[in-house]
Amino acid sequence: MSCPFKPRWERRKDARPQELLAAALDLFVERGFAATRLDDVARAAGVSKGTLYLYFCSKEELFKAVVREGIVPMIGEAEALIEQFAGTTEELFGLVMTTWWRSVADTKLSGLPKLMIAEAGNFPELARFYQEEVITRGEKMVATMLKRGMERGEIRPVDLEVDSRILVAPMIMMMLWKHSHGVCQIEPEKLGTYLEHYIELTLHSLLLKPAI
Repeated sequence: MSCPFKPRWERRKDARPQELLAAALDLFVERGFAATRLDDVARAAGVSKGTLYLYFCSKEELFKAVVREGIVPMIGEAEALIEQFAGTTEELFGLVMTTWWRSVADTKLSGLPKLMIAEAGNFPELARFYQEEVITRGEKMVATMLKRGMERGEIRPVDLEVDSRILVAPMIMMMLWKHSHGVCQIEPEKLGTYLEHYIELTLHSLLLKPAI
């Protein structure tokens, strides 16, 4: 379902739409999409349900706003960094992945991949939205780094489509681990170590060794 109008963010400044988005993210991650009610989101944000409807005409549109306001800008920042970065691809890859982890994966936003995997079958339209807005752009972002490295003679030739997906998968898996209580769960304090090893192993397999 799509809104017949765009959210009027400037209409009621006292309603604090950012607090609605924060409350929605908390509940979506805690309960899942299906079990989250707009009444509960409004209550958690300290506003009436009618106020919520001034900005979001459905739960689907609220979820999309959470993604667009929370994750999509981070992807845009990473894309801009890749385009402007002057250092080596080794430095760029490490910077992009650690920044992504700090900005997204180490926040409540990290619960969204698990939500989408669990509920994609029941909400295919939302799954398509998330695929287009997040997954596809994320894979393209990694492919751009790989292509950059090949053009600069810094990494070996790779399949951009296949290998970009392979490199995205561990990041998604670490976020799933973070929210899989009791099943394959990794202690939060160890996730930073996993990230460091992921970057090291990835670069070890990609970087061209200097000639001897």
